[in-house]
Amino acid sequence: MKQVIHTCLFVSALIFSSFTLFKAPSGTVKIKVETPMGNIVAVLYDETPLHRDNFLKNIKEGVYNNLLFHRCIQEFMIQGGDPGSREAKPGQVLGNGGLNYTVPAEFRKEHFHKKGALAAARMGDDVNPHKASSSTQFYIVQGKVFEDNVLTMMEERNNQQIRNAIFNEILQRPENAEMLKEAIAASQKGDQAKIQEIVTKLTPAIEEEFAKRKFSFSPEQRKAYTTTGGAPHLDGAYTVFGEVIEGLDVIDKIAAEKTDGNSRPLNDIRFSISIVQ
Repeated sequence: MKQVIHTCLFVSALIFSSFTLFKAPSGTVKIKVETPMGNIVAVLYDETPLHRDNFLKNIKEGVYNNLLFHRCIQEFMIQGGDPGSREAKPGQVLGNGGLNYTVPAEFRKEHFHKKGALAAARMGDDVNPHKASSSTQFYIVQGKVFEDNVLTMMEERNNQQIRNAIFNEILQRPENAEMLKEAIAASQKGDQAKIQEIVTKLTPAIEEEFAKRKFSFSPEQRKAYTTTGGAPHLDGAYTVFGEVIEGLDVIDKIAAEKTDGNSRPLNDIRFSISIVQ
């Protein structure tokens, strides 16, 4: 299955296997992405050490030498890191490649999908409920600017999805086995009154758990998304582990390239990544 980043507003992984980590030097680490359209310099966050060290390991081992940005969507992001792209033929579908492990999610509220965010691609929730990251594939956000009221609507949609998930989780508890049977029967009959009765009974428990998980954009996020832009609908779903500090214009150039039906640029855009000492 492809390791993708969802473009819409509504959105059994392998366990992170042991390998020899390339330990980051002390302080903030910089990396350089060299492309035919210019260079991109980014910093890797110390607050996401698993992703930082895995990315540096891949650089040290040459994983990112002469690969393609194989998926580019204007006003969204540019994606690369599929080892299979190194020898890919024109038009070949890419996005399935990687090493035989995943990296556990490292979500941090302060690191979000503003323009220039460096984040990890991953498999979809249906096979990857813990949102573990790809071993090699990453993306850099271009995004777009959003109106403040749109961000508010995103919060409301996300929170409704969170409440629905909590409701289903609570119904699955052993002590609620009979209630689960009633809910299934009511759903099959289309008995909305019965379903609402069950929801009402569980509301205190739902709200207690929801208070711990409620989603909201911070003032910093709102400022970034309404000025420089980004991809806010990805927050909390994909790990952001770095950000671009030079070369935002290069992202714009790459994202503007013409692509095929799989969002692969018609003209190959190769890159190599090195560590900036």
